[in-house]
Amino acid sequence: MKHQVIHQLTAEKVVTVQQGCQVLGVSRSGFYAGRRRNRQPKTLCGTRVRLRSLFEATGQCYGSRRLRKELAEQGIEIGRHRVRGLMKELQLKPIWKPKFVHTTDSNHNLPVYENVLDRQFEQAEANRAWVSDITYIRTLSGWLYLAVVLDLYSRKVVGWAMAPNMPTELVCTALQIAIAQRRPPAGLIVHSDRGSQYASHEYRDLLAHHGFQGSMSRKGNCWDNAVMERFFLNLKMERVWRRQYANHSEAIRDVTDYMVNFYNSRRLHSSLDYLPPNRYEMKMAEQQPILVSEKS
Repeated sequence: MKHQVIHQLTAEKVVTVQQGCQVLGVSRSGFYAGRRRNRQPKTLCGTRVRLRSLFEATGQCYGSRRLRKELAEQGIEIGRHRVRGLMKELQLKPIWKPKFVHTTDSNHNLPVYENVLDRQFEQAEANRAWVSDITYIRTLSGWLYLAVVLDLYSRKVVGWAMAPNMPTELVCTALQIAIAQRRPPAGLIVHSDRGSQYASHEYRDLLAHHGFQGSMSRKGNCWDNAVMERFFLNLKMERVWRRQYANHSEAIRDVTDYMVNFYNSRRLHSSLDYLPPNRYEMKMAEQQPILVSEKS
C-alpha cells in the first residue's frame, strides 16, 4: 500500500521519490522492487485453473459439491462456498434443457409382479436387487431407445442395450448382458415399471429361468423406481441434452462412453460417500473380512 501511495504522489509531482520514501519509512530499493512486481503480469490462481479444468473434464456437469470433492482428491482443500464463488466468477454454470417422451405402456392385460422391492434402494450386498427401465435418445435419424440395468448396491450400470424401437428383446438383452457380467445368484430381485416389455412372457421366462424375483412399481408411481429415474435424468442432463446426434451409431458410442468411462468409472455419487461405482465396489471388497478355515 505504501508503495502505491508513493507512486501516485510522484506521478502527480507532489513529492520526489526520496521524499516520499522518507515520509512513509520505505527504502528506495524496496519502492523500486515493488514497482517492478506491479508491472509484471499476474500469474493465474492455481485453484481457478484446476477448477476450470475439472469442470471441463467432467463434461461441464458437476456442481459445487462434486467439484469440491474432486479438488480434495487432488490435494486442494477448499470450502463449498468458495467453490461456488469461483464458479460464479469463472461463469461455470451447467445448462440443462429438459425434453420428455412417454416410454411406458402400462395399458395391457399381461400379468404384473407385486412391488417386492418396496423402495428398499439401499442394499448391503451386490446382486441382491437390480432396477431396470427404458428411456429414449433423440437423434437426427429418429429415436433411439435405451434399456439399462442398475445394481442398487453400488448404483453401477451392469447391463444395457440400445435399438431404434422398444421391443421386448431390448429389455431382455440388457438383462442378459447384466447376468453375463455379474453372474448373480438365484433370489435376485429385478425391479421395473409396468411396461409391456417387462410384463411380456419372454421377460418373465428369463427371470424364472435364473430363479430371479420380479418386482414392479405401482401404477403411475415413478417414485417406486426413483434410482433408475435419477440415473436417466443424470444421463440426459450431463450428456444427451448437450449433444445433437446425427445418427444412431453416434448416439450409441457417446452414451456407452458416458456409462462406462464416466458414470461407472469417474462420476462421484453422494450416496456412495462421493465415490464412483467401480471404486466403491473395490473399496468395499477390500474391507471384506478374510475367512480362515478351521482345518488350516
